[in-house]
Amino acid sequence: MLFQPAGAGNDSNPGRQHRFSIFDIFAFAVIFALFALFTHGTQETLVPIAQLQQTPISLDPAMLPEYALRTTLRMLAAIVASLIFTFIYGAIAAKSRRAEMVLIPILDILQSVPVLGFLSFTVVFFMGLFPGQVLGVELAAVFAIFTSQAWNMTFSFYQSMKTLPRDLEEVCDSFGLTGWQRFWRLEVPFSMPGLVWNTMMSMSGGWFFVVASEAISVGNTTITLPGIGAYVATAIADRNIAAVAYAVLAMLVIILLYDQVLFRPLVAWAEKFRFEQSAGGPPPHSWVLDLVKRAHYFRIVLSPLGSLARALGRMPLRAPVRVPHEVHKAWGSRTMDRVWAGLVIAAALYSLWVIVAFVATEVAGGEVVHVLYLGFLTLLRVAVLIFLASLVWVPVGVWIGLNPKVATAVQPLAQFLAAFPANIVFPFAVVGIVALGLDPNIWLSPLMILGTQWYILFNVIAGASAFPSDMREAASAFHIRGWHWWTKVILPGVFPYYVTGALTASGGSWNASIVAEVASWGNTTLRAEGLGAYIADATTAADFPRITLGIAIMSLYVIAFNRVLWRPLFTFAARRLRLD
Repeated sequence: MLFQPAGAGNDSNPGRQHRFSIFDIFAFAVIFALFALFTHGTQETLVPIAQLQQTPISLDPAMLPEYALRTTLRMLAAIVASLIFTFIYGAIAAKSRRAEMVLIPILDILQSVPVLGFLSFTVVFFMGLFPGQVLGVELAAVFAIFTSQAWNMTFSFYQSMKTLPRDLEEVCDSFGLTGWQRFWRLEVPFSMPGLVWNTMMSMSGGWFFVVASEAISVGNTTITLPGIGAYVATAIADRNIAAVAYAVLAMLVIILLYDQVLFRPLVAWAEKFRFEQSAGGPPPHSWVLDLVKRAHYFRIVLSPLGSLARALGRMPLRAPVRVPHEVHKAWGSRTMDRVWAGLVIAAALYSLWVIVAFVATEVAGGEVVHVLYLGFLTLLRVAVLIFLASLVWVPVGVWIGLNPKVATAVQPLAQFLAAFPANIVFPFAVVGIVALGLDPNIWLSPLMILGTQWYILFNVIAGASAFPSDMREAASAFHIRGWHWWTKVILPGVFPYYVTGALTASGGSWNASIVAEVASWGNTTLRAEGLGAYIADATTAADFPRITLGIAIMSLYVIAFNRVLWRPLFTFAARRLRLD
């Protein structure tokens, strides 16, 4: 067996497999309840915008269930879009060397671009698709949440495809699987353990940007969508601590619900895709998954979908036109590599020229040098924070990942901590820094990592959970313990996952610097000298040349940091630390 099954879950009595039971009643009740909630939550998306603007956000706690439903539907829609993007973008980047040269740097840039930057360029487009209707604004909000979720998942899938064990690749070649079959029968299943945990992190991390995504600005008009984010923003603006507490409580309930209904079943289901060569420990359990297995008629209803998915995965799809060997050889030659590299460099230089021409209309050379210095200060903060977060969360993630019972207990807590909007903590940080007379340049820095440190934890948990049991047994048989166990066994095993988590945490920290280097509470505003504060000030002043300059320099720092540190580490992990 290449992948360890998570348990068949079949009924031991064949004669009872078609008997209607209480499990069927409960399953149908859950399905119809979810369908009713979905219908209720989406029925207002086609109403005119004017009708939405007539209903301001209320801080009445009785409105929180309605707001929670609307926000949850937006985040689920963004997760579905992120999965589609992940499979397409990550597969192309992993399979094509030339595409990788372009797509991975673009992904580095995208994860560092602020969510508000995406909104300013896309909201008019989405609203133009459905003029005068709320649906256009809803799509803009979903896209904003998508930009906070997709990059982490894409990096995870790309990392899994680049670290596929060679013996599994040889099995696919020996069976003559097409590229389509190999993708759905090997590459996607192998990525599942890590992708499920990164999807959890993306779902939780999206809460950080819900506040920005549910208040859409068009010109001088701000359209506020009903949701938890809008509720939190209104509560903070009114300095209503009780309303903030109600919102946090509602978030906790939502996280517990989708942990039980969605992610815990996915974790239990993904366990069967672990790469094992010997029997592992007991798999995680999910009452929802057990319910689905016991509700026989419910399984009959879902069986056509399962059959369709299996049929699609088995289809021997090939390219419609077979490329001649001579053409394929010429296309893969070094000459074509040089031509492609030249085109990429030319496109990069042209883009740089366009940016320089636009920025030069208002910004002098001296200010550019100063912004580069501000970027260096933010770089130091990011590097120090990632190092400290790694020291804390790598051991914790290994401990959780290697203990399924601990992982089951900690999973909802970790999701809540990752989902907790860090901007709620900012006012308390401002009050504390002012009261104690602390230096904002130092003590505002931890706010950058509050929402992004969880990328490291979740990825290390995924790596430790996917660590083969036979390797753990071999280490135990050879009495490898202590420091040698960490350096020779578990750290090499989780290293590819750690690099993915640290890379995305680094990019997210750059993004978070825009709100963390300038923190406010009431009339008190503190700022730390850095690139994030520069971009925040330029955004407040609607100074687009300086916004462009700040984002461009931030992107250059992110690409340079990734190329100097993370990309070599990722290449080392892909070549030397594969599970072969």
